[in-house]
Amino acid sequence: MRKLVGAALAVLLVAATATLFVLDRRSGSADAAAGPVTTLRGVIGSEKEAFFDDPRVREALSAHGLAVEVDTAGSRQIATDVDLDGYDFAFPSSAPAAQRIAESTGASAVSSPFWSPMVVATHEPVVQLLARNGAASRDAGGVWHLDLAAYLAMVREGTRWNELEGAAQLYGSPRAVLITSTDVRTSNSAAMYLADAAWVLNGGGVVTTREQQEAVLPQLSHLFLAQGFSAASSDEPFDDYLSQGAGALPLVMAYEAQFVGEAARGDGSRLGPDAVLAYPDPTVASKHTLVALAPGAERLADLLATDPELTALAAEHGFRTGDGSVLAGVAAQHGATVQQSLTDVADPPSFEVLEALIDAVAAGYGA
Repeated sequence: MRKLVGAALAVLLVAATATLFVLDRRSGSADAAAGPVTTLRGVIGSEKEAFFDDPRVREALSAHGLAVEVDTAGSRQIATDVDLDGYDFAFPSSAPAAQRIAESTGASAVSSPFWSPMVVATHEPVVQLLARNGAASRDAGGVWHLDLAAYLAMVREGTRWNELEGAAQLYGSPRAVLITSTDVRTSNSAAMYLADAAWVLNGGGVVTTREQQEAVLPQLSHLFLAQGFSAASSDEPFDDYLSQGAGALPLVMAYEAQFVGEAARGDGSRLGPDAVLAYPDPTVASKHTLVALAPGAERLADLLATDPELTALAAEHGFRTGDGSVLAGVAAQHGATVQQSLTDVADPPSFEVLEALIDAVAAGYGA
């Protein structure tokens, strides 16, 4: 009997040791796995919802003792309308919005763990037609670029697709040449489009003065008012681009992360065979900026920026981190071509100037 009891205890000891080893492999140590989990509540831009809902992201954060619960809102809404009491962090997709949040809350811990340039989601015949008419080009790496100044000139002249040289062979729509965006009154992607266009219309510089605002406002207003109805969230026009094709949406302003993230989805990409990603020249960077409203959120920001597993998962969702080659590798693996290093990037204006431009455009809707 003593021998049997001793043998049984030995088996239990081996099993317990093996369990501790597995826990150690999964979370760094058995103590870490069994330790308390800190839950952080945040309000984020909707384009990051899929990242935080990813079970792999949740598991990686859990291994560091964190659980994250998120609500979504537009970046401009987070900065101006959302009651931030009860949230541990705010994570808009805009540096100017984060600047406003930090000023209004007194938060000093602000960081940008990842970012995404604005791009134009389009179609091969459409971009070929623009190239034939001097508004697009393809570089040696196979990356398409939209000449934003040339595009704005087409819009200013009221150009229609079927008026362009080669339209009969490529894309003969009678629609006006115009990028589809979200509603500039609510959505950050539209605000970034506005900031980019304002830079070009201001001669390649940040709009700062009231005189400059008044000079660029008429054409800025046309870019949005001529669209008619615009969706409130960046997911909506991109989903329409995926489902409706070039006939309805030849050009859609989007985040690079949306295009690459769609290409990298394991459940099968909805990107059609003629789907093309084009970079406006210049483009503007949407910096996903985390404002820590409680001490624990600073650790979350640090992990998102430095943890290898989390940065790799961010790239799978299309976001850029410190190393642009990571995203380029993910994109290439899934058949998408991205520009690894961006050199022609416009700076957005301050939050106050951007708000003034948005409010002025918004007044046109009432008119």
